[in-house]
Amino acid sequence: MNGRPEGEDDLGDMIPFSSGDSEQERPEDPAEREPNQERRRPEPDAGAESDAAGPNAADPDVTAGPDVTDPDVTDPDVTVGPDAAAELDATAEPGVVGAGAAGETEVGTPAVARQRAIRKAGMVSAGLIVSLVALGAGGIAVLKPYLSPDDFNGPGSGAVTVRIAPGSSAQTIGSVLAEAGVVASAQSFVRVTEERAVTNRLRPGHYRMRKGMAAKAALDLLLAPSSRVVRRVTVPEGLRTSEVLTRVAKLAGLPLKELQGVDKALVGLPSYAEGLEGFLFPATYEIEPGDTAVDVLAAMVERFQLAARQIGLEKEAARKHLTPLEAVTVASMIQAEGGVDADYPKISRVIYNRLQKGTPLEIDSTVLYAQNRRSLKITERDTKVDSPYNTYQHKGLPPGPIANPGEKALLAALNPAQGDWHWFVTTDPAHRITKFTDKESEFVRYREELNKNLGTS
Repeated sequence: MNGRPEGEDDLGDMIPFSSGDSEQERPEDPAEREPNQERRRPEPDAGAESDAAGPNAADPDVTAGPDVTDPDVTDPDVTVGPDAAAELDATAEPGVVGAGAAGETEVGTPAVARQRAIRKAGMVSAGLIVSLVALGAGGIAVLKPYLSPDDFNGPGSGAVTVRIAPGSSAQTIGSVLAEAGVVASAQSFVRVTEERAVTNRLRPGHYRMRKGMAAKAALDLLLAPSSRVVRRVTVPEGLRTSEVLTRVAKLAGLPLKELQGVDKALVGLPSYAEGLEGFLFPATYEIEPGDTAVDVLAAMVERFQLAARQIGLEKEAARKHLTPLEAVTVASMIQAEGGVDADYPKISRVIYNRLQKGTPLEIDSTVLYAQNRRSLKITERDTKVDSPYNTYQHKGLPPGPIANPGEKALLAALNPAQGDWHWFVTTDPAHRITKFTDKESEFVRYREELNKNLGTS
């Protein structure tokens, strides 16, 4: 029989015997058995694993009583021979074990187990499909703001100012706009920003926006310089600190007294600085609503610190046997004397040559700084003013910077040109023409040329 009874179908179900079978071949019905009659279970084959289905496993057609394992208990009317044992063994091959009715244990054939497994898998699959459908509906609800975020139509109306903090991501900016009522949702803004690949062009600052804007329109405004609420203040090279503060107050709308009264310890001055003079770096600054006097001056000092690091101010000053403050002081005199950029290294060389020789610097701009005035005309009386900044009267460098130098003047102070010049004169201020010489006679002639151009000769 090859381990499977005749008449078994492909699914493992037993096809019932036909009514024409002989009574001897018909399996005994347990209901027809005598109350005390029991059938002996066949011995397993020699190669079969003992008790594969457990001590209580039973063939559907075999009922094991409580004493079935006792070798002395046999039914005299039932004889189990080798052929019958083989057939019973084949029909009772161990299978899947599961809990039966009333706590009983069922043992099925492999085919029956296969059928049950298929039915079970079908039920699990059906449950999984239902779960996925339910999850899909919830997933769509969760993803909807990302797949189709809310958005307004049109350019919006009214006015509102929003602030974009430095380092804000597109998501953060979108949230700020949504909270201000500018866009309908943060995701709508993020989506258009990513579509146009302009995330890296978004800048911090205050912006004039409108409420109820389409995300694309809001993005356009954020990218438009005219939408930014900012005051741009340009500080030229060579201004004194008093002049810088007056200019900032006027252009930025900050009270001059607040700028003048700023605590110097709050603006981040370098350790070698003795005050603001020389350290308010010339540049263009963007001053936004809410910026204070401390904020503005701190930004200027920070810009100086950046330039100083870039040119290696402290290291290069030491190579010139100068302190950093002395190097800034030299740069301030170079800047104050003016001329064209190409003249800066030459003016620097004149200063170093006179310092080395031990003669007074005789820099006109130091005398004017001592008097807090601006002029192209220097008189004999000016040269006698009593001030440590008067380089006609005192040898060496003045006590500190006399102006706020730019980067080119700082570089010239650290990198003077090569030459023997001891004098220079800006003979034509209108055209910024400066002449250099190492002869005093030429210097006198250059001074006369200057006075002639100024109409004072």
